[in-house]
Amino acid sequence: MFDSIAFILGTTLMYSTPLIFTALGGTISENAGVTNLGLEGMMTIGAFVGAAVGFIAGNPWIGFLAAGIAGGVLALFHALASVTFKADQVVSGIAINFIGPGLALFLSRVLFKGSTDTPPLSLDKKIPRPLNGLFPDNSFLDSVLNQYWTVYIAFFLVFAVWFLLYHTRFGLRLRACGEHPRAADTLGINVGLVQYVAVCLSGLLAGFGGAAMSVAVVANFRPALISGQGFIAIAAMIFGKWKPQGAMWACLLFGAAQGLVIFLGRSDIQSVIPIPSEILSMIPFILTLIILITFVGKAVAPSADGIPYDKESE
Repeated sequence: MFDSIAFILGTTLMYSTPLIFTALGGTISENAGVTNLGLEGMMTIGAFVGAAVGFIAGNPWIGFLAAGIAGGVLALFHALASVTFKADQVVSGIAINFIGPGLALFLSRVLFKGSTDTPPLSLDKKIPRPLNGLFPDNSFLDSVLNQYWTVYIAFFLVFAVWFLLYHTRFGLRLRACGEHPRAADTLGINVGLVQYVAVCLSGLLAGFGGAAMSVAVVANFRPALISGQGFIAIAAMIFGKWKPQGAMWACLLFGAAQGLVIFLGRSDIQSVIPIPSEILSMIPFILTLIILITFVGKAVAPSADGIPYDKESE
């Protein structure tokens, strides 16, 4: 019984981590007034770059940082379209979701002799586990807390983003741009610059989220590695009412759903409760739909979220 609980809790932490990184990115962008539906594409390019650079450099941390930069560069194009050219932010985000996976597959074929999968990282080239060996093997605490560094970084970033948004001058200006950009502009705040920074930060964090999958949870990039996690992170951000701490709890809920799926898919459980794999794979997305249907009408986004700010308009 305790082994099963420990397994689900440990898996929850592991699979909620990429969602936390990405949902925090969405939270920053949308608090600044820019809708970012391109998180899935930014996660995908981050997952590829993280695995590819990690393999080539032989260092997972270099790959992790490169993944964040790649996500930030892709986000820069979203900012260019949304902030500078006042394009429809939803359309721009959808375009990013096509560009990210397409670019990742193209680069993978170019760099790895036509393969869409990057070479697997050896165990010593993955993101390390800081608490490895601290607890007895297979104990409850070992199963739950012996996680990759990315897990602890993600939870630290929840606090860091909360502090940034609610306890710094930049955070106040960022939220002002998302609530009333004209008033912020009147006070001398460069709304466009703040939104550019926010969108690029969202891409940086989404790239980290992708790398948390490709250099920690698994050991390489493959085409189906990022399959809906970006959209689940958006749902978590909405469920969390555009607040870092709320998004974190929502991500843990979705991570728990994934942990339950993996637990129910184990051979020893399947021999007792045979559930088709197709049904199991649907559970996280069904949960996403239920939460969106139930809570999306009750969650209030920043007032100017998704509305391009035109300084010249009345």
